[in-house]
Amino acid sequence: MLRADSESRPRTPAPSPRPSSLRAAPRPGPEQLPSTSPLSCCSPSARSAEGSGHAGFGAFACPGTPRMVPSPPISKPHVCLSTVLIMSSLILMDAYLVEQSQGSRKLGICVMVAVGDVCFLLVLRYVAIWVGAEVKTAKRGYAMILWFLYVFVLEIKVYFVYQNYKADRKSLDLMARKALTLLLSICIPALYVLLVATERMEYVRTFKKKEDLRNRLFWVIVDMLDVLDIQANLWEPQKKGLPLWAEGIMFFYCYILLLVLPCVSLCEISMQGIGIVPHRMMLYPMLSMLTVNITTIFIRGSNMVFFRDARVSSIFMGKNMLAIGLKVCMFVQYQRHRNHAPPGPGPAPQGTCQPQPSPAPGKSRDQPACPEELAQDNT
Repeated sequence: MLRADSESRPRTPAPSPRPSSLRAAPRPGPEQLPSTSPLSCCSPSARSAEGSGHAGFGAFACPGTPRMVPSPPISKPHVCLSTVLIMSSLILMDAYLVEQSQGSRKLGICVMVAVGDVCFLLVLRYVAIWVGAEVKTAKRGYAMILWFLYVFVLEIKVYFVYQNYKADRKSLDLMARKALTLLLSICIPALYVLLVATERMEYVRTFKKKEDLRNRLFWVIVDMLDVLDIQANLWEPQKKGLPLWAEGIMFFYCYILLLVLPCVSLCEISMQGIGIVPHRMMLYPMLSMLTVNITTIFIRGSNMVFFRDARVSSIFMGKNMLAIGLKVCMFVQYQRHRNHAPPGPGPAPQGTCQPQPSPAPGKSRDQPACPEELAQDNT
């Protein structure tokens, strides 16, 4: 009976043997992968070699994957000092605006400037941290952004204060007007010095180079004070005012100079990079000679001759004449030095410094690893 059941069932054909050409090839091991294979980077040897630099995630890193670069440390004192300086100067300007308002307008002006300061503080919270992160590096990009924002907002408030003083010429509050000039003369150059942060430049190692850089920055500060002196003539007491078009040109010309010229100086420092050479920074001296030294002489001379303005500063006019002569001589000497310099290889890039072997036990370990860097620092 069992035999009958087995005979009644249909027999399935046996599977035909697979050709040898269609059989699955064995998976190659890590040692069999070619060097150009995309999977060769994930071999155990490559993973162990790459993973030695990153704890925890190194066993899964491939040579082609980008590594995370640690962010530079943030200088908290620099962030706090710049924030306090900026906000204190803006609040003092708000006090001028509120004090100049009368009646019911005072409350509206107070609310308006308070809302504006809160919005500016929200933006400053991020920008000041970015500036504090790059203060020890050779970059000054966020410093330029912060300078532009600060001067843009501050000069708008100065303009309204100046217009209020102009509309009320009978109130000769001499001390308040002089205090406004003193406030601007301290806060604006102080913020520029803080953004440059010469003492924080760890890549400038030699004392001579730092002193040369400070001398270049001193010219920027003197030019700022020169521009502010012209602008202060608009709101300080005067017997006879200038024409409306002349006052507008003077104010907005000084406004543009305060916005642009310090940014040019910061940009020049960033373009020099780690191998900064102060005597090669010729962009700002030439630009300031045209826009500050020469132009302000004509502005003050025109006010003195045509409008009989007795408040023109003769001291700054003499300063500009001396600055023109010094900058022309400096430019001539720089061109002469470039023409007579012996042709040779320029400063070696940072990546060309070869690692030196470990010194012998008898030798000192303080020897520089790259003599090209020492030669670049001493220039």
